[in-house]
Formats: sequence, structure tokens, C-alpha cells
Amino acid sequence: MTVIITGASGLGLVTAHHLVQAGTDVLLIGRDPARTAAAAKQLGGVKTYTADLSAWSQVRDLAAKLAADGVRIDVLINNAGAAFPRYGQTADGVERTYAINHHAPFLLTHTLLEAGAFTSTARIINLSSFVEKRGKLDPTDPDVAGTSWGRRFYSQIHVYSTSKLVGLLATAELARRLPEGMSAYNANPGMVKGTGMNTNAGGLMRLTAPVFRPFSITPDKGVRTPVWLATATPAPHPSGGFFTDCRPDSPSPLARDTTLAHTVYERTATLLGVPPLSRQAPTPGFTAPSDGAG
Repeated sequence: MTVIITGASGLGLVTAHHLVQAGTDVLLIGRDPARTAAAAKQLGGVKTYTADLSAWSQVRDLAAKLAADGVRIDVLINNAGAAFPRYGQTADGVERTYAINHHAPFLLTHTLLEAGAFTSTARIINLSSFVEKRGKLDPTDPDVAGTSWGRRFYSQIHVYSTSKLVGLLATAELARRLPEGMSAYNANPGMVKGTGMNTNAGGLMRLTAPVFRPFSITPDKGVRTPVWLATATPAPHPSGGFFTDCRPDSPSPLARDTTLAHTVYERTATLLGVPPLSRQAPTPGFTAPSDGAG
């Protein structure tokens, strides 16, 4: 089984470690060549690719390289993420948190689909977050580029949360359009020590990290859900669902809005210049666990 993981540090590296131990063939994607090579060495010499996922052109180039190398992908884990303390745009003219957390997974997935790089039973796992419940998204006119934050109060936690919300919505809609046999998931790792939700994020999120530290879990526990989604047999249900602690969870009401999901998906495809997939299957449902976890 071949698994591609974006993000060569933090949860991405820990996820890769668990999957290598499980006997999978891991390909690691990182932004910095030296750090990515060092991560690969820790994992026993897995194959790596480098790309700055905040740049659409580099995401497309990455997909082209993978396809040209004949890589057949069983699992794609879109793990790379970021949270920035101040507003900023990428060279593509979009807010940079959205570029990494939402655009990169969407563009990489669709470009690889167009290239025929996935196997017929491939799984696409996008790292989500329970903080999507704090997302500030206008359901009548959803901003998928994130540029509206340049015209209103820029709150780091709300920008991050909203980028995760739009990603969750797009993934749910993607699942309704994937070819039969393929599946897509939103994986919530929880509040994990030493990741973007605390010390690595900078800004207010870094300052408030000590408040949440007593409630944080270890990275090894945080990766259990994406590792399970990647390896469980048969494929977990429902495709398009939001998963916490290796079971279906219930995201926010906005995240369960199928009309909004359709709009977010179509607008994102238009923004990125990729052909949207046609719907293939009935709408999958979301199942909330009885204890209300997440």
C-alpha cells in the first residue's frame, strides 16, 4: 500500500512513523529540502518530494511529478497546515491560511484524480479540526479565497477555524462525487501537544497555548484517527464524514449543510481552475456518537 503524506514535521512525521511501522510504503512531502530529508532519514529512508503547498503552481508541479514517476496512490493524507497571526496573501492573491489548509488539499487531490494517479479504492484523508465550529462563514456568500479577512477584523483562531470549515465542507461534497470505490474523510486529531493549535502557531494561539496544555494529548494519540482511516478494513463509513477517536463524529451545523457544501466545492474548483467532478452517489450521512465527543 502506498501512502502519501503532506507535511514532513509534527503530526505528518508521527503519522508517517506509524504507517511505516505498519508496513506501508510512505512518500513524504515537505517544504524544506533539508528538513524533509532529515525526516526521511528518521523513517528509514522513505522517498520524499519537496513543494511549497502555499503556491498553486508548486502543488500542480508536485502532482505532475508523482504522476510522471508512476506513483499509484492508495491513500493521500493531506496533513500540512498552518495558522498565521496576521493577514497576508500568497502570490496567487489568496489568504495564506486558506492556501495551505484548504486550497492545497483540494488542488492536489483533483490534479492527481485528473492524472489517474489514484487506485480504484483510494482513500483521501484531510486533516480537519474540532475548532471548525468557530468558523465565521457567510452561508449565503461563502468566501473560499479568504480575502474577506483583509476587510474585517483578522482573528487568527477564526481564520484558521474557517479555513478548516470550508475544507470540511469541500471534502464532504468531494465524497459525493468520487468514483465508486473511492472515499474521502475529515480526520480530527484533537488538541495535540506541540502542533499548530498551540506552540507552533504563533500569535494569540501561541499565547493561549498554556491554557489548553492540560487538555492536550500526545502526537501518538493525535494520529490514531488518520492512521485508522488509512488502514482500517473495510473502508470506514461514511465517506465524507468527520471522524474523531476513530469513529464518526458530528461537526457543526454549517459543516452539515449540503447546499453550502455544494457551493463551497464549486466555488473552490472555479477559483483553482480545476474541473469539478460530477456527483456519483447519494449524499452520505453524518453519524454523531452517543457521548457527543469532539
